[in-house]
Amino acid sequence: MSRIERRKQERLDEVRRFAKESDIPVHNMELLNVALTHTSYANEHRNLKVHDNERLEFLGDAVLDLAVGDYLFRRFPEWPEGDLTRAKASVVCKPACAECAANFHVGDYMLLGRGEEMSGGRTRVSILGNAFESVIGAVYLDNGYEVAAKFILGHMQKFLDLVDQGIYDHDYKSDLQEIAQKNGDVDIRYEVVRDEGPDHDKTIWMELFINGKALGTGIGKNKKEAAQNAAKEAIERLHKGESVPPSPE
Repeated sequence: MSRIERRKQERLDEVRRFAKESDIPVHNMELLNVALTHTSYANEHRNLKVHDNERLEFLGDAVLDLAVGDYLFRRFPEWPEGDLTRAKASVVCKPACAECAANFHVGDYMLLGRGEEMSGGRTRVSILGNAFESVIGAVYLDNGYEVAAKFILGHMQKFLDLVDQGIYDHDYKSDLQEIAQKNGDVDIRYEVVRDEGPDHDKTIWMELFINGKALGTGIGKNKKEAAQNAAKEAIERLHKGESVPPSPE
């Protein structure tokens, strides 16, 4: 057995251990390995013809939307389309997906390029959220929709419970405006600092500034979601005692 073949077998053993420890219903370890392979790693190993997880992420995102949408449609038969859409968005958002991935330690088993590894990619929200969707894609291909839907709803129960309690689609931007203006006029500015991914599945990073001071960073699939998450972080920091600089004269 060559060194490359031996390393491949060792990697599949790692993935098999991950599937067993995390109760991932996938039997095809090569498929699950692709779900755990970030594009940065594939780009650095093109000579080995490594496949990244972007196609599985695309598929998993669609299955996730269907499973959560179907659940909400049946759970709330009186809700209009707008309420269902907002509730679904709160459940399938990138931070929620990343939290689900972190719960079964996806980051520990990801294959990352050197740059992503050194810059904290194993805990990055966008990478974990995308990996969760990729794993969903692998579960779907290996077992079909019913098993994939059960997997999704089981891991996202916390966020579905929040919808049950009416805690979703909260307007953190308005809350922040009210909190920040208690001591007078303030200048609140939102700035896109980074975007990543194809147009159909872009991830936006938004920085929030109050009187020129950075007080929050938000990540989302669009500017609105990223801004809301940035405002939420800013509120949490203000509640913990973070100060706001005085308004410029």
